[in-house]
Amino acid sequence: MRQSTLDMDDLRKRRSFVITRQEAADALGVDPRTITASINDGTIPSVKLGRRVVIPRDKFIAMFSDDSSR
Repeated sequence: MRQSTLDMDDLRKRRSFVITRQEAADALGVDPRTITASINDGTIPSVKLGRRVVIPRDKFIAMFSDDSSR
């Protein structure tokens, strides 16, 4: 299995408005199929661009942000 070095901090630093399912999976340490299932059931927001499905970066980060510091 491939070891991912992408994490949530890396996503926060990116300038792109969207992330891929693979990037989301790498950041969370889950299988990309888990992200796909969450997109399909509406848990993770997504946008379809032609045949490609992408995830709005800011919404994804907000979903998994640590609010315990507030």
